[in-house]
Amino acid sequence: MKITILEGYAVNPGDLSYSPLEAFGSVKIYPRTPQNLVAEYIADSDAILVNKTIITREILLKCPNLKYIGVQATGYNVIDIEACRERGITVTNVPAYSTSAVAQLVFAFISEFACHTMLHSDSVMAGDWCRSKDFCYWKKPLTELDGKTLGIFGYGNIGSRVAKIAEAYGMKCIVTTRTPRPGINNIDFDTLLSESDFITLHAPLTPKTEGIINSASLAKMKKTACLINTARGPLVVEKDVRKALDDGTISFYAADVVSKEPMTDDNPLLGAPNCIITPHIAWAATETRSRLMNVVIQNLRSFIEGKTQNVVS
Repeated sequence: MKITILEGYAVNPGDLSYSPLEAFGSVKIYPRTPQNLVAEYIADSDAILVNKTIITREILLKCPNLKYIGVQATGYNVIDIEACRERGITVTNVPAYSTSAVAQLVFAFISEFACHTMLHSDSVMAGDWCRSKDFCYWKKPLTELDGKTLGIFGYGNIGSRVAKIAEAYGMKCIVTTRTPRPGINNIDFDTLLSESDFITLHAPLTPKTEGIINSASLAKMKKTACLINTARGPLVVEKDVRKALDDGTISFYAADVVSKEPMTDDNPLLGAPNCIITPHIAWAATETRSRLMNVVIQNLRSFIEGKTQNVVS
């Protein structure tokens, strides 16, 4: 079996190992994969591992031997699933591997807004405390999370984990989800917008959710509200979020994702006030990536043994 790994560097920049795959056949690793070279890289492959590389019907037509695509992520919207079904190509993903890490980053964002930790540390390191006439000072208002309302849009594995952490802080959780379940405070989206002090997005990107955060929805939020997006960049209309930040319609926006990645220098959120953006790192903890790789390897092993798991096509 010929196995080709596209974007190998993103999952494994050198601290993990793809060597267990060598038990299944020859392995070729491309650290990065320009879209125009995808077909050339995988033309004679039996199995490929991808992350964000787009695999179209046209590409599949150039790969007569391809039998398996292992997505090294949970989302698989980059794959033409219908074309894979027509050609009998098995596609697998890795569900729920990053739940803990993503929820952790959500609260890193929330805690940064509440405490402004870096702002105050920078001030101290600049000598401001040494020059202070008082034993303490603060450069922005500080916020106690106890009693605040956290609105969770999307209540799958990550959304429910975020809720558990919020409860430990004494926050009230309200939820908007397409699959209501007993024991959660499920409300309509407009109510979520108007009542939440913090809103965190955990829904998949679909035609119904694309651009769900726009000028109209932002206008329904509290002016003191904070919006967090660790799901998919296109859930928000970025120019509308920028205007809301500039105008003070909302207080804070934090995101680990943007509409086009890597971020382009014309992205309206670049340099926005009261905005934190991290470079899609919620999944990147060593433990998280190790868990991901272990499942990726097991997915391929299961396929070879005829006992497929985590199949999406």
